[in-house]
Amino acid sequence: MTVQVSITPTGQMRLPADICRKMGLAEGGQVWLEETEDGIVLRTSAQAVAHAQALAKRYTDGKPEASVDAFLAGRRAAAGE
Repeated sequence: MTVQVSITPTGQMRLPADICRKMGLAEGGQVWLEETEDGIVLRTSAQAVAHAQALAKRYTDGKPEASVDAFLAGRRAAAGE
């Protein structure tokens, strides 16, 4: 779906209510904006977390030394714990 929105003189934009409902956004909620080569992507917090997890998995999958546990163990060893 493509929707045109207007930018106010203060640089704000308002998402249409039906899109907000569909995305589960409430007044005062947050979206994450990512500038890409193709344009701007808006994501809900849940979508942003899922996107970050997918990126992390792409770089760490099959590399046990890249796990959180391995990182913490290395930090403990460096601290002499």
